[in-house]
Amino acid sequence: MFTGIIESLGQLTEKKVEGSNINFGFKSPISGELKVDQSISHNGVCLTVTQCNQDMHYVTAVQETLNKSNLGAIEIGEEVNLERCMIMNGRLDGHIVQGHVDATASVLSVLDVDGSWIYLFTFKNVDPLMVEKGSVCVNGVSLTCFDIINNTFKVAVIPYTYEHTNFKNLKEDSVVNIEFDIIGKYIKALINPNTHGS
Repeated sequence: MFTGIIESLGQLTEKKVEGSNINFGFKSPISGELKVDQSISHNGVCLTVTQCNQDMHYVTAVQETLNKSNLGAIEIGEEVNLERCMIMNGRLDGHIVQGHVDATASVLSVLDVDGSWIYLFTFKNVDPLMVEKGSVCVNGVSLTCFDIINNTFKVAVIPYTYEHTNFKNLKEDSVVNIEFDIIGKYIKALINPNTHGS
């Protein structure tokens, strides 16, 4: 379980296809603090550490993860947002994030509003499961969504988040991972028990 509060950026330095899986190697300031079998969020995707050393850690993404996320499209040198799983006696500064990405979304526009940024996203093939001023996880970052119209929504990003995440690298047509709030998913499942949700 995660909170959507990013700890560090990781740079992709190795990428190897193995059958239907992809093995990734990331260099980051927290790689040396990780251990094998630990869960860590990469752009909001929960992955298990398979190897690690002082500067690098390695994870594997299976086909289902690659189908639902932007990980397969990440190129060598690109950055991802990293967050280790939460400590249960800590503060939940964002919202409950599982690291189970529901879909990808594309950036329609980025608006600089003199001190912060407004991002407009669009997605398809999934039910929205968002409410005005509710929570959404974008590339692993816990944010508040607003101006929800059909399959589009906006988020506002403050300078600290902009500088310390890969939001600063996003531009029009960039693809991000989104995870809807788990509470909304459970409510939908209770109301419509014959559906499996997103």
